[in-house]
Amino acid sequence: MFKTLFSRPTKLSSTKASSVGSSHARSIAKSCLPKTEVQQSVLKKIEADYQQAEAILGRQFPRPIVQFTLRGKSAGTAHLQLNKLRFNPVLLEENSTEFIEQVVPHEISHLLSYQLFGRVKPHGVEWQRIMHQVYNVPAHTTHQLNTQSVAGKQFEYYCACGPVQLSIRRHNKVLRNQTQYRCKNCSQVLAAKA
Repeated sequence: MFKTLFSRPTKLSSTKASSVGSSHARSIAKSCLPKTEVQQSVLKKIEADYQQAEAILGRQFPRPIVQFTLRGKSAGTAHLQLNKLRFNPVLLEENSTEFIEQVVPHEISHLLSYQLFGRVKPHGVEWQRIMHQVYNVPAHTTHQLNTQSVAGKQFEYYCACGPVQLSIRRHNKVLRNQTQYRCKNCSQVLAAKA
């Protein structure tokens, strides 16, 4: 059944794929030094998820570089051409269970869909199939983690509808006269508090 779902030509040659099987755990261990037990749990989950994918899809995959250096509201990112995963250490520590169960397979699925199918839509049908049929996880495109502790400073602007929060980046663009922002509801130009 899975052979028909994942029958498109792969990006890795069979010789390269066969040579990656021996040092999977070592390559993940080399990629970063986990600072906490939760980060160590993420590395174990990554290895388990790769083994699960290999068993279901019937082929081996190179292990990614893993870093815990992501900042802001993003929980994780997958760098496809670099075969690298980056995770937000603050969101990981604050939401460890949901992070490990949802974010880790989400990002791994991006790498696997790239390695299996090449350049496809980031949350397209190929990615969704991996999420559902390999990891049995809902294919949500965004996380629902509490991001209050990592949210940047917000600035209050106003329109006819009331107050609107702008990020520091957008606020600075307004100050430098680089842009104006409009309310999504009334289309009035947002004005800073006088």
